Amino acid sequence: MKFYTFGNSKNPTILLLPGTCCHWKRNFGHLIPLLEQDFYVVCVSYDGFDETEETVFPDMLKETAKIEDYVRENLSGHICAAYGCSMGGSFVGLLIQRRRIHIDHGILGSSDLDQESGLSARLKAQIMAGVLYGMFQKGRLPGWMQKRLNKKSPEERAYMEPMLKMFGVGNGDMRFVQKQSIRNQFYSDLVTPLEEKIDVPGSRVHIFYALKMGKQYETRYCQHFKDPDIRRHDRQHEELLVREPEQWTAEIRCCCGMEDRQ
Repeated sequence: MKFYTFGNSKNPTILLLPGTCCHWKRNFGHLIPLLEQDFYVVCVSYDGFDETEETVFPDMLKETAKIEDYVRENLSGHICAAYGCSMGGSFVGLLIQRRRIHIDHGILGSSDLDQESGLSARLKAQIMAGVLYGMFQKGRLPGWMQKRLNKKSPEERAYMEPMLKMFGVGNGDMRFVQKQSIRNQFYSDLVTPLEEKIDVPGSRVHIFYALKMGKQYETRYCQHFKDPDIRRHDRQHEELLVREPEQWTAEIRCCCGMEDRQ
């Protein structure tokens, strides 16, 4: 695991946690220049997903412990904010509920928080590992997925294409990722439980809720977190992050009490 830092270390710290099988720079690179004006930015690069290491992603809890150790050793165990993109939101929930470090503002980016167990979780992880590994090796979508993408409207493509770039589609720079890392990450996220009604004094949970994902996700957020700050956007999953970086940054600042919501 690597940690990449940007900005003035005297500023409040924000921890950035990538989404499922995403490279840290492709996930957050376009946002870091906006954030470092106000924050000391620490971006996590998971085991198995950093080209400078020869590692394999183990499981969610082992990675969570490494993040906690870094914050305790380098940031006095206390940070202003942690933003989890998609699956990264599971890490935010785990970091808060385990109470080994303190996060003033935990922010989940339209995370689905899916949880399953047994054969179903193993089968899904196996299927996803096969699909994503093929994409990483070839730097492009499987033929059947490309045909479906070609049939989408211009507006849908404007959302989906930058999302796919986070997975190395179009450049092939994710070839270093092993299939085992993909399988472990996907499976571990499904089977590692979050507590219900997580409530830690001094920690506020904020949710960037993409309304187009469906009403069931709002119910899920309220199941896992007590009185979360649900910030509704008429967008798709992480659309604000990939298409509207200035508005996304304004929302982050607002969550952290730096400005009124736009």
